[in-house]
Amino acid sequence: FEYDAVSGDYARFLLDEMLPHVAKAHNVTLSTDPNDRGIAGNSSGAIAAFAAAWQRPDAFRRVFSAIGTYVGLRGGNEFPVLIRKTEPKPVRVFLQDGSNDLDNYTGSWWIANQDMLSALQYSGYDVRHVWGEGAHNSRHAAAIFPDALRWLWRDYPAPIVANPEGQSRQDVFQTLIPGEGWQLVSQGHRHTDGPAVNGSGELFFSDPANNRIHKVDLDGRTTIFAENTSGANGMMFGPDGRLYAGATRSRQLVAYGPEGQAEVVAENVLINDLALNAKGDLYFTDSPGKKVWFLPKGGVPRVVDEGIEYPNGVLFSPDQSLLYVSDHAGGLSWAYQIQPDGSLAHKQRYFYLHMPDAATRSGGDGMTVDAEGRVYIATSLGVQVFDQIGKCHAIIPAPQTASLSSVKFGGANMDEMYVTNGDKVFKRKTKVKGIVSWGAPITPAPPRL
Repeated sequence: FEYDAVSGDYARFLLDEMLPHVAKAHNVTLSTDPNDRGIAGNSSGAIAAFAAAWQRPDAFRRVFSAIGTYVGLRGGNEFPVLIRKTEPKPVRVFLQDGSNDLDNYTGSWWIANQDMLSALQYSGYDVRHVWGEGAHNSRHAAAIFPDALRWLWRDYPAPIVANPEGQSRQDVFQTLIPGEGWQLVSQGHRHTDGPAVNGSGELFFSDPANNRIHKVDLDGRTTIFAENTSGANGMMFGPDGRLYAGATRSRQLVAYGPEGQAEVVAENVLINDLALNAKGDLYFTDSPGKKVWFLPKGGVPRVVDEGIEYPNGVLFSPDQSLLYVSDHAGGLSWAYQIQPDGSLAHKQRYFYLHMPDAATRSGGDGMTVDAEGRVYIATSLGVQVFDQIGKCHAIIPAPQTASLSSVKFGGANMDEMYVTNGDKVFKRKTKVKGIVSWGAPITPAPPRL
């Protein structure tokens, strides 16, 4: 699977094995600057070259692709869709193909390369193409190779940047501000999770391995809010201003007051993630038990759904009429209509999650929503952005390769996207404003295509 797929296997082979071997065998020092590197290939080698740069733009940024195999051999046909949805990467691409290229059971090479060009242009990449009438061979590519190299390296050593002309038409920029990247908020933790935002826009997050809850104030200072939390994981504020957290080791639901004072609200409950609405009613997921629970304000918890393989994140729609639940172990997330008594009806598959190459688990985890009704789901591929009717419009890659556990909006204007990503927390300013489910329900405008 180093070839014909969208995986990072070929990049790992080059970076972890081939380049170190060459450097050692020939006693040379190879640059680690991605702007100093080009990568090229024909046919399966072409898609391998592009995949290396796509998966590791921190290592490769100039690609020459000839008669590229962007067809359905091992999933390479997914590239055009991923390019259109994923935040642009700092990669420059030269494409070559011929109108008499292969056409077989996996697809048409000629059409697939045109689809790649269309996706790259749509997404604002620095891309050039030369088409011919040749078949599946290297003759045309060899003839144009010197000119292709001159174009790929034309302004060296100037660094290659993403969306250089600002011409991307991607829906990801309905949310993101071009040029506004991730900023480190907090580090030095074992595992960050459970981001929650209070009425002022301050962020709270858990570090269950260290039995702590941290607070990030509006000036960006991180302090310890609570200790000895019994592995508090999923968290959310309620309409009473308290922070509700699932203490996994003690199997309790705990509510924390403004100074970190804890009160046990429910016993014998195993909570992965939770959500509260404006009435103070609470839903939570029991991942190992494959259950979704409902806890009415002042009542006792009861099971309202079973059967999702690994229910994880839980979220209300902006009008609080629907409940969304992500499945960490599958490729879908689910939606239900909330009934007056808190029960759930009309369960349906709602969000189709893109997954990494050869994966069987999406890693669908924590979720949030903005004021226009877009749903943001933390997954193994990044933050996937969906419209109100469940279509994925965009993918925002995680700031680091560690697991992405959740996403929330916060800040004084609720326009900063926070992610808990491995041992760190990051944020970036956006064009949109998030909402909190424990506030008053709102009805966004209907979605567009």
